[in-house]
Amino acid sequence: MMDKAHILIVSQYFYPEQFRINDICSELVKRGHHVTVLTGIPNYPQGKFYDGYGFFRKTREKYNGADVIRLPLLPRGSGSIMMALNYLSFVVSGFFWSLFTSLDADYVFIYEVSPMTQALPGVWYAKRKKIPSIIYVTDLWPENVEIVGGVHNRYILHMLGKMVDYIYARCNKIFVSSNSFVDAINGRGVPLQKLKFWPQYAEEFYRPLPRENVDIPEIPADGTFNIIFAGNIGLAQGLDILPKTAKILKDRSIDVRFNIVGDGRFKEALIKMVDEDSVSEYFNFVEKQPAERIPEFMSVCDATLISLSSNEIFKMTLPAKLPSCFACGMPVLVCADGEIQDVVRDADAGFSCNAGDHWGFADIIEKVSGLPCMELHVIGQNARRYFEDHFEKHKLLDDLESEFVKVGNRNV
Repeated sequence: MMDKAHILIVSQYFYPEQFRINDICSELVKRGHHVTVLTGIPNYPQGKFYDGYGFFRKTREKYNGADVIRLPLLPRGSGSIMMALNYLSFVVSGFFWSLFTSLDADYVFIYEVSPMTQALPGVWYAKRKKIPSIIYVTDLWPENVEIVGGVHNRYILHMLGKMVDYIYARCNKIFVSSNSFVDAINGRGVPLQKLKFWPQYAEEFYRPLPRENVDIPEIPADGTFNIIFAGNIGLAQGLDILPKTAKILKDRSIDVRFNIVGDGRFKEALIKMVDEDSVSEYFNFVEKQPAERIPEFMSVCDATLISLSSNEIFKMTLPAKLPSCFACGMPVLVCADGEIQDVVRDADAGFSCNAGDHWGFADIIEKVSGLPCMELHVIGQNARRYFEDHFEKHKLLDDLESEFVKVGNRNV
């Protein structure tokens, strides 16, 4: 059992941006801890500051009992230069904050989705205060920069690798969101005993809902087999497969609908592709919804989609979307490579094909859309059961608290 403590959470992204750290923060407060969040000005994924926020507006807030400190940073904008400046500005602001803050925390928890640079203020603060720190790695650097970001300059990658090694060396424990990350980070010389697989969980509002109790006018109840994708619509999601898949299904007279719920940089391009391929009747684009409403949208659909582009990083990734889909008791259709296929297969919770394989994906949809409702229900139950065994929130948070105690004892 962990004594009540003051935990500093460092995350460049935080509410109203939709990341799982929001719930982790809230749950730690519920468990009696004093939580302070060091974050930036919300601007993801649109690339501009959210309404009501700015350099001098809402720099201090409360969120579900936690104190929120917002550091000044430049918004992401729409190009690689602005994104780099966005990353750098958080580090610069965080450096001066870590140097001069009077805040006294007992532990640091760094929530790392790209960029890894955001960990630096947490590392510096922990070093200055001589307190233990845990980093949760959900995006692998510098591999992510090279493979996903397309940066191939060896000098830049070398410098980023040095930064990553610096961060790993100065954190007491490294949590990772997939088993494949354990091997990758161990390959950098980090000892295995310092690494721990800690999968992402789904918030409690992700749960099965009876279809008859939900009214979602955005998704027509006309007997069409409804597949839902909910989340960020970016290049990484590999959704360019869908218009090609829809053309094949149209030729086969398979009646399905792709319900795309969300926003992102690739959305307009995807809509254009759908129009150019003359498959608009296979698509239903719905505006971004609050995360709490996504289970309602899922409940009126027949299956959910998880898609990723093809690259070596995504082969090692377990997307945050997977526990959410499993928690809602939905059959999962995966168009991605690597570890996620293994999990879906082990759970007997859906069907998988390789990233970019629109022919294989069309075959899966033809198969699943013809299954009896009872069989789909069983597949959904399998997903929920696997979630409860492997991705349940309270079990994982108990584990996090126990690790805080362990690193604290070693730090004495």
